Order: sequence, then C-alpha cells, then structure tokens
Amino acid sequence: MIEDTIAKIEAQLNTAQAIKPERREELRQLLETLKAEVSALSTTHGEQAASIARFTEVSAHEATRKTQDPQLLDLSLEGLRSSARSFEESHPKLVEIVNTISRTLSNLGI
Repeated sequence: MIEDTIAKIEAQLNTAQAIKPERREELRQLLETLKAEVSALSTTHGEQAASIARFTEVSAHEATRKTQDPQLLDLSLEGLRSSARSFEESHPKLVEIVNTISRTLSNLGI
C-alpha cells in the first residue's frame, strides 16, 4: 500500500508541467529515501507509516496543482510534518526527509 501511494506521488510529479526538471529530480530522490524509511517503519508502525505516505501524496497534489490554493498547501504540509513529529527521537532520518520534502514542495514556486 505504501509503495502504491509513493508510486502515485511519482506519477503526479512526472505529469506536473510546472515543475522544473532539477526540482523534479530532487523530489524523486527524496521520495526514494522516504520510501525506504516508511517501508522500514511500516513493519512496526503501519498506521503511522501509511499516514505519512498519504499526507505526502496530498501535499504533492496540492503543490503541483495548476491553480494552487496556498491555504490547502499549508494545511497538507502541516499534516505531513505532524504525522512524522512523533518519530523525532526514534527515526530522525524519517523526520529529516519529511521536513525536506515539505520545504521543497512549499518552495516550488508554482
């Protein structure tokens, strides 16, 4: 399920025309790291891992829409950050990657 969600995110990035190629590649690499981190987490914290993946999907959707709604983007990014916050001590790399994805999506400048 998590792999499916990340595949959907990758598809969104591939079809988003307003994203510059270098940003697209940066986001792809971040998603690969996220996939590894969330997959490992899903064995012990399945619901939380799924939540992180889903909030990432919603955030990517909001960031790549032709007509953005800044409020919806902010809400989705806050949900993404909140979904990972409880893992700051046990999974610092996961939280770091989520924060980087949030910043990158927020700064797309679409």
